[in-house]
Amino acid sequence: MGGDFAPAHVIAGACGALQESGGRLRLVFVGPEEIIRAAIRDQSRAKGGIALPDNLYSIVHAPEVIDMHDLPTAALKTKRLSSIAVGLHLHRDGKADAFISAGNTGAVLSAGTLILGRIKGVGRPTIGALVPTANAPCLLVDAGANVDCRPQHLLEFGIMGSMYVSAMRGIPSPRVGLLSIGEEDSKGNEVSLAALKLLRSSGLHFVGNVEGRDVLSGDLDVVVCDGFVGNILLKFGESVPGFLKAKFKAFAAGSAWNSMIGLLARNALRRVMKPLDYQETGGVPLLGVNGVVIIGHGKSSPLAFKNMIYKAEETVLKGVNTHIQESLAKIDA
Repeated sequence: MGGDFAPAHVIAGACGALQESGGRLRLVFVGPEEIIRAAIRDQSRAKGGIALPDNLYSIVHAPEVIDMHDLPTAALKTKRLSSIAVGLHLHRDGKADAFISAGNTGAVLSAGTLILGRIKGVGRPTIGALVPTANAPCLLVDAGANVDCRPQHLLEFGIMGSMYVSAMRGIPSPRVGLLSIGEEDSKGNEVSLAALKLLRSSGLHFVGNVEGRDVLSGDLDVVVCDGFVGNILLKFGESVPGFLKAKFKAFAAGSAWNSMIGLLARNALRRVMKPLDYQETGGVPLLGVNGVVIIGHGKSSPLAFKNMIYKAEETVLKGVNTHIQESLAKIDA
């Protein structure tokens, strides 16, 4: 029931994933059973709709819904039968290999931490977001889960981010940078200065302080910062495609000649803009919990939900949590 267009977009994306996967996936829908069944029927009857085979999915009834206006911790106490809580209990108990949701991010973060528990050595789980760059995307950690951090937390973010990128992209030693107001070791606040020392002695491929202009350069695989800065940076980045589209549209409206240039450049622009589309990455991982949790954008489309499912599958198969556990154990030792 998570997301602005639930459950229709959830069901449509799930149908797409099940159709493409050739039977390798099985999905468990968690939420009000009658509403889910009605959405599945509507999906199959729609033009171009897909009928779900009964053997590829099941429904677990969860009558309560945590909405975007609920305070996460309070909602978890008063809505114990919410789809978020019930779904994460299924994952914890081994009845599902991963959990995805485009619902209340704070509730997913809190419930994921409380129900699944933290990986040993993790003080605070973190949300990582993939940011497109001049080359391959880099991982921004933290993207909004922890607005106030200690130096040790930033070290953990760097470790978890590095292990995630290493496992998912097959990079033996990802390049990690600490976001600051200057490249010099003397630049930054007290927390970032202390974190810089910890990261330098961590054994990671740490390149030092990096500035905001370095994030899109393609020279980094992981960018570390607290969630306050990270979320602002992420939301600013999300506004860029809309801004560019508006500027391009205004240019094309300037004259018939400009309009002709716009038509010629439209396909190229679409290809350039595609990596900036959140739907292509689907969702972001919650790192540091004993499980696989993928969190989606509130306005997630069917394509975004389909890619969230694939992201969860890939995270499970590549054993990201095992890599994080092993790396934290080495640092601790």
